Amino acid sequence: MHILRFADLVTAGRVRGQRVFIRADLNVPLDASGHITEDTRVRASVPCIRMALDAGAAVMVTSHLGRPTEGQFRPEDSLAPVAARLAELLGRAVPLVANWVDGVAVEAGVVVLLENCRVNKGEKKNDETLARKMAALCDIFVHDAFGTAHRAEASTYGIAQYAKVACAGPLLAAEIDAIGKALADPKRPLVAIVAGAKVSTKLTILQSLAAKVDGLVVGGGIANTFLLAAGLPIGKSLAEADLVHEAKAVIEAMRARGAEVPIPQDVVVAKEFNADAPASVKAAADVAADDLILDIGPETAALLAAKLEAAGTIVWNGPVGVFEFDAFAKGTETIARAIAASSAFSIAGGGDTLAAIAKYGIEKDIGYISTGGGAFLEVLEGKTLPAFEILERRARESNPG
Repeated sequence: MHILRFADLVTAGRVRGQRVFIRADLNVPLDASGHITEDTRVRASVPCIRMALDAGAAVMVTSHLGRPTEGQFRPEDSLAPVAARLAELLGRAVPLVANWVDGVAVEAGVVVLLENCRVNKGEKKNDETLARKMAALCDIFVHDAFGTAHRAEASTYGIAQYAKVACAGPLLAAEIDAIGKALADPKRPLVAIVAGAKVSTKLTILQSLAAKVDGLVVGGGIANTFLLAAGLPIGKSLAEADLVHEAKAVIEAMRARGAEVPIPQDVVVAKEFNADAPASVKAAADVAADDLILDIGPETAALLAAKLEAAGTIVWNGPVGVFEFDAFAKGTETIARAIAASSAFSIAGGGDTLAAIAKYGIEKDIGYISTGGGAFLEVLEGKTLPAFEILERRARESNPG
């Protein structure tokens, strides 16, 4: 993917004295008192901001926060807590600017935070007038918010369309590189793990991956639908019987390519869904009518672990069992540790996946941890994200040769 990178502009000396507008993802969780409870996204935004400041730019940063109503600013929608945290991380003042669309006063070597961009009327619908006003604020637009890359909004797409220069910040560039390494030009075998409650929410992902991967591991409620497709009993487990035909089609598509969807050979079951329910390991063929399947069994986990440790590339989205309950977490833990131990390049994304990675302390053993939930899923579906499309187009326009 050919895009212009902010780091390259800095290296080329094209940033000093320029007005730089950074679209970051600072959408952090706040408690009832308005305090940040988890600041990963704020910390992740700092390298791009420092890069711009160190290069002598006049820096403007904005983000959305929560789900504000356009045109109706409320105190709880304010980026004030983010401004305070950014000031701590950067070791300098970070003034918060409201009503900024028609003009921002900022000098070279200074950074300001522009108030919640989703309060602006026309933001979500990518209003052209709003986008052009944003573009007029800067000499260089930097998209550094992968979590919004699947949305064509005024502060993510429109501004990139009309700004003098549009480029990818270091976070977005790293995502593009990791996705390309995992899906565009992967080292084989390529194994994908797709898990979740329902096939319907990830059917297009499964269909897209079925044409690319060498192994497709399904987990959670999705695996139950595939067990039905294989003619195995699932008791009273969560499944979508009306999508058995689609599950069979995925299995056949993989088989036709000489690839496979490993069906669990054993499972961990309980009679009810709670953390204290007694867990039993059963062969997949022996699941009783009143059983709930809540995890893969140890034999299945060991077989999958061997495949993962032999893989060249691993894409991971979703835990394979109810890992929040210790009795039903062994499958996910085995998978997680196998990925960590593998020499394969691994990319992981999705909130539950990140929670599992944190639970087992394997962050440093994953090749790349994606910061965008919805954007990551759309990439797995085979979609071209709006942010990637517009940045590629702008790069071609600036260098048509």
